[in-house]
Amino acid sequence: MSTQPVVAAVDGSDDSLRALEWALDAARRRQAPLRVVHVRQYVPWVQPEVLAAGPPDPDEDPVLDRVRALLTGRTALPAVEYAALEGAPGALLPEAGSAAQLLVLGSRGRGGFASLLLGSNSLAAARDAECPVVVVPRPGRGTDGAPRARSGRPVVVGLHADSPDEATLAFAFAEAALRGARLRIVAAYPWPLQTWMLPGELPPPEIDQDAVEHETRILADGFLAPHRERHPDVTADTDVLPGDAAGHLVDASRDAELVVVGRHRRRLLAPARMMGSVTQAVLLHAASPIAVVPPAPAEE
Repeated sequence: MSTQPVVAAVDGSDDSLRALEWALDAARRRQAPLRVVHVRQYVPWVQPEVLAAGPPDPDEDPVLDRVRALLTGRTALPAVEYAALEGAPGALLPEAGSAAQLLVLGSRGRGGFASLLLGSNSLAAARDAECPVVVVPRPGRGTDGAPRARSGRPVVVGLHADSPDEATLAFAFAEAALRGARLRIVAAYPWPLQTWMLPGELPPPEIDQDAVEHETRILADGFLAPHRERHPDVTADTDVLPGDAAGHLVDASRDAELVVVGRHRRRLLAPARMMGSVTQAVLLHAASPIAVVPPAPAEE
C-alpha cells in the first residue's frame, strides 16, 4: 500500500463530484488513501475591500459534509481523510499535490462561464503540480452525443519521437497495467512538410512520406522497448500517424479510458513551468479524462 494519497479536489459542483468518483476508483486500484480537499476562498483573499467578521469555522464545511454523506455506507472504501483549506485555489491546489501520487479534479468548478471548457484552477493545477494531474471532463464532451463503449477502452498516450518524455511513458504503462487495459501509443509526425525558400534557392529534394513514417516507427519502438520489458502484461500498440498530434489524441479520446500527455519541459530561456500547445488542446477538447504528467525532476 502506498503511503502517498490520491487527492481529490472538490467544490460541491457536479464536475468535482465526478472527479471524486474517478479519484476514489484510482485510490482503490493503487491501494492508497484518498484525501478530499476543499479550498474555501475566504473573502479577504478575493475581495480585499470587503470587510469580513472573521474566517469561516474550520470545523464547518458544507462541501466536505456533502462528500461525507455521499460516501457513507459504501463498501470497500480506502482510508479517507478530509481537509478544508483557505485561500486561492489556483495556488493551493498545486501545493496539495506536492505530497500526493495523483491529483484529480473536474474540468471546471462553480465559477466561470457556462460555456467554459477548462477552468483556471484546473489549468493551474495541471501546469504547476509536482505530481500527475487528472482532469475529468463533463460527460459527452467531444462525442457528438454518441454512446461510448463501457469496456475494452484503451489508455492512450502521446509520444513525441523527436523528444520522448520518459515520465509520461512510464505513467501510461503503469496506468494500463493497473486497469488491465490495452495501451495505445500515438506517434504523430509532421506532414505535409513545410519548406521555405529564399529567392534563387533550389527546391529541396522530394521527401518520401513512407520513409518518414518508417523512421518515426523505428524511433518509437526504440523508446518503448524498456517500458515493454517492465510491463510484459500490457498489450501496447503503436499508431504512427501524419499530421496534428493534438487532433489525433482528441480523436482517440472518444473511445479511451484515459489520455496521457506530458507537461512541457522547462527551457533554459523559459524556466517557468508551462504546457505545450498539444497538452493544452487535449485538455480543452478530449472526451475522456486526461492525465498531465510533469517531467522527472532530473529533466527539469
